[in-house]
Amino acid sequence: MERKNISTGSKWEPIIGYSRAVRVGNQIFVSGTTGTDATGKVAGDTYAQTKQALANIAAALVQGGASIENVVRTRLFMTDISQWEAAAKAHGEVFGNIRPATTMVQVAKLIDPAMLVELEADAVIA
Repeated sequence: MERKNISTGSKWEPIIGYSRAVRVGNQIFVSGTTGTDATGKVAGDTYAQTKQALANIAAALVQGGASIENVVRTRLFMTDISQWEAAAKAHGEVFGNIRPATTMVQVAKLIDPAMLVELEADAVIA
């Protein structure tokens, strides 16, 4: 099966040895994605970071030949689970009709203290 690595051009990809996403056959696996914009600036609150992370995931999916509608599973990692409703609102605005399997958990911290949420997504192209 053919493998396609999908890159954002981040300076960290070659240093850490990862890809933003990987497509194998009709499946795309999107790495942990934070709410940073193209300049590397972290968006505001949990809601804003979740929306930006989902936009970043959508862009990676497009590079892999898919769309947000192809997502079958998401995982949300949050530094403060008490903010789950803000993340859930943003997630629901994107996935309300798609309704992928989803996990939401609290973690001790992310790589940057300004980061409040990180998301992963898996997609299957029919």
